[in-house]
Amino acid sequence: MNQNELKASVGNEAAKYVENDMIVGLGSGTTVSYMVDSLGKRVKSEGLNIVCISTSNRTADQARCLGMNVTSIDKVGHVDLTIDGADEISSDLNGIKGGGAALLWEKIVATNSDRNMWIVDESKIVDHLGAFPLPVEVIPFGSQHVFDKFKKMGFQPSFRTNVASALVKTDSNNLIIDLHLGKISAPKELAELLNDTVGVVEHGLFLDVVDKVIVGKQDGIETIDRIEKFANAN
Repeated sequence: MNQNELKASVGNEAAKYVENDMIVGLGSGTTVSYMVDSLGKRVKSEGLNIVCISTSNRTADQARCLGMNVTSIDKVGHVDLTIDGADEISSDLNGIKGGGAALLWEKIVATNSDRNMWIVDESKIVDHLGAFPLPVEVIPFGSQHVFDKFKKMGFQPSFRTNVASALVKTDSNNLIIDLHLGKISAPKELAELLNDTVGVVEHGLFLDVVDKVIVGKQDGIETIDRIEKFANAN
């Protein structure tokens, strides 16, 4: 199977976990778009009654076009299950997210969810995080100073731009600075440093967040459960 077929396979599998009367978080990215399509078919064919919380305007528009009920995170008390993608997932089930510039909304929804599921193709599974540039969302005011601080720290920052060479803006009208780190040897320490940096709104390190990972592989689908994985490790 090609990469898109692997993404479609995990998207279809993930949609099976959604049950009637759930409040469901819909992530962002191409893999999630397959899941949303599959979920939309279930809503139409089964009369599935769900409320959806989206992590991006694009996903919200897709879900609404499929006849799904989309509302704001502030109008619900919690989210039962959020299904999202990831740009990298390490062997200890930590991740980098934000390749689609939706990391702030993704983290808000994830931290208010009872369960989090990530769906990826096998290319996203790595031993250590960092080969994928780490996105950091910053407010525009003073963003050059934040950039300069990252540069002095040796983080090899770059402002994210689009095909027209314009600065990418998030759904919250913030900017993205990508850190080209190569390998992140101490992700928790890095997360704390970024959290303490004035001007940083959020970063793409998602640590100790995911409960279940569904991986599309050439030889089939692998499901990794956090509790089972670390219980077996002990």
